[in-house]
Amino acid sequence: MIPWYRLISIRQFLFWIFIFAITHYFMRGADHFLTMTKEALGKYFTLRWVLIAHITAGGGALILGPLQFWNRFRIRFTKLHRWIGVGYLLAILVSSVCAVILSYTTAYAVNWAYAFSLQVWVSVWIISTVIAYWAALKKKFVLHQEWMTRSYIVSVAFIVSGLTLKYLLWIGFGTFEAISPSLFWMGWSVPLFVYQVVLGMKAKK
Repeated sequence: MIPWYRLISIRQFLFWIFIFAITHYFMRGADHFLTMTKEALGKYFTLRWVLIAHITAGGGALILGPLQFWNRFRIRFTKLHRWIGVGYLLAILVSSVCAVILSYTTAYAVNWAYAFSLQVWVSVWIISTVIAYWAALKKKFVLHQEWMTRSYIVSVAFIVSGLTLKYLLWIGFGTFEAISPSLFWMGWSVPLFVYQVVLGMKAKK
């Protein structure tokens, strides 16, 4: 039997470590919410459990995602791959449902553009993940892999956009209300466009 550590390439391992590191760093920024006080939660206080579920489940999806792209692991442990996929799906469903609730409630405390950008973003997240799962059920595995990639791109976009927003605010580039809507649109749409370009170039070969 091949040892598990020989089933993963150095590049895949480093990618997983990178995702784990940025997810850990980003979620540490939300630690103050765990005090569950009105001062720490602000506008989220009445929906505090929705916020906590959104953050926790979203973090779980980010960590589980890279395991689904681990080719040798998927071939060697097919059943485990499927169960991890179900876990990824459930994590996104929980996090995205909570995100929908927040985008139609507390998000409007920022402004309409911010709320709308989140509503579209979470819709893309849910739809891409459901299509990926549907393709797996239909045993359309190439289509499944493509939509899983799209789903995970949108998942990672939450972290990348959040960290970018923190940096821009730190250097005084603008206010949260002014730059967050545009940044959140760019965070998922540009990577998805690049991925489509890559798929198109591969199709011509």
